[in-house]
Amino acid sequence: MNKTVFVLLFGFLSLSATQWHSYEEALELQKKSSKLIMIDFVREHCHYCEDMDKGVFEDKEMSRWLDKRFIAVKINLDKDVVPEGVKVMMTPTFYFFNTKKEIVKKIPGSWNIEDFKSLTKDLK
Repeated sequence: MNKTVFVLLFGFLSLSATQWHSYEEALELQKKSSKLIMIDFVREHCHYCEDMDKGVFEDKEMSRWLDKRFIAVKINLDKDVVPEGVKVMMTPTFYFFNTKKEIVKKIPGSWNIEDFKSLTKDLK
């Protein structure tokens, strides 16, 4: 694959899926935007987590909608450190943090686009 094709393909993929950041990156981005940080806590081989990725986060329209409102972070409980002393009982579970690192909302479970949008649309 030549460099031009790779750049075009990478650019297309970045526009068609939710942009995920590390927690540290999200904290820096939040200083500039004041958006809520949305953390998606997942585990290896969690089919509900995979359903959310395929059915929600890979949808181009939903990805744009989420990226306008939130700074998205994905944390794998099997590999990553859990920030802010959060206790996660099931995956996926979504936590939303304001600029003071306070939990604004917790949403456990896997959802379709319409339901996840409804659950998150009023968060500020």
